[in-house]
Formats: sequence, structure tokens, C-alpha cells
Amino acid sequence: MEKNGALIIVDVQKAFDDKKWGERNNLNAEENISKILHLWREKGWTVIHIRHTSDNPNSLFHPNHKGFAIKEIVKPNNEEMIITKKVNSSFIGTNLEEFLRQNDLSTVVITGLTTPHCVSTTTRMSGNLGFVTYLISDATAAFGVKDQNGTYYDAETIHNISLATLHSEFAKIHTTEQLINEFIK
Repeated sequence: MEKNGALIIVDVQKAFDDKKWGERNNLNAEENISKILHLWREKGWTVIHIRHTSDNPNSLFHPNHKGFAIKEIVKPNNEEMIITKKVNSSFIGTNLEEFLRQNDLSTVVITGLTTPHCVSTTTRMSGNLGFVTYLISDATAAFGVKDQNGTYYDAETIHNISLATLHSEFAKIHTTEQLINEFIK
């Protein structure tokens, strides 16, 4: 693995603390992201924070809502880039791809919220754009959802199936421990 790959932290915002989302898996995701973030900062490697925004004033992701804020546990420092997006992909309508290419960052490590939405969409595009992509399975999380027939799927099932659809084709799926071991060796 390229030792100076970019860490991308997707949508770790206070909006996801709202009870409206329902049941969530992997309650330690933010702690694991924080561990990875500290390693990246120690090494002086590139960290990119992605922040979702909405034009709807009633949205938890509207800039005037407290939910727009990035959670303290992964709060950006002054050297770290913050990219704001309006859609699920961190690459659409942003300068993310351009920044990565201009800085010769061909490897990305993706973490954040939520696994089946912005994390998986960003991961798919990263793989399709030719970046060596790592998705950290315990540094992302999902919420339970109902399908079009009203069948409920719990958060852990949604998370695991999302990871399975990305595995090998779009990204290498690692745990936080596997990633840290690979980067330190």
C-alpha cells in the first residue's frame, strides 16, 4: 500500500446522532475513525473531510442546523481539507478527484457515514476512477431500512451486504486493525 494515501472521512456529522435514523450498527465507528485519523496526523499524511449539505432549511444537513457540524471526535484541524458536497458521491460537484490527482495521491482510505449511501457511492466512484481504494469496515456504519415491500432489514445486515457488494470489485475491505498493521509494517 502506498504509505501516503489520503484518508477520506465521509459525513461524520452530528445529523447522524438524530433518533430519526433509527437503529444503527457499529457504534464504535467514530472511535475507529479517530484512531486512523491520529495515525494519519502523526505521519503527516493527507486527510480530507467530506461534509454533506442540503439547501432544504428543514434538513438536518442544512448549514444553519446543528447537525451540519462535523463531530468533535474527528474535528478537522487547520491543515486538513474540508469538501462540502450535495449528493452521495464525494466526487460529484467537488474538487476531490482533481485534488487527489494534482497531489499524486493514487491510494485512498475511506471511512465515514453511512455504509450504504455516501460511503459506498464514494467508494464505487473511487474504484471506477482508478484509485487504489480501501474501505474500513469498522470505521463506517449503517442504519436499518425498509425496502419497497415494507420488509425491514437491520443495520448490521445492511452494513454487511453493502461491504460485500464493494469487496474486491471496488475496494479492499479492511478493519481498522488490519489497516494500521499494513501501514505500520
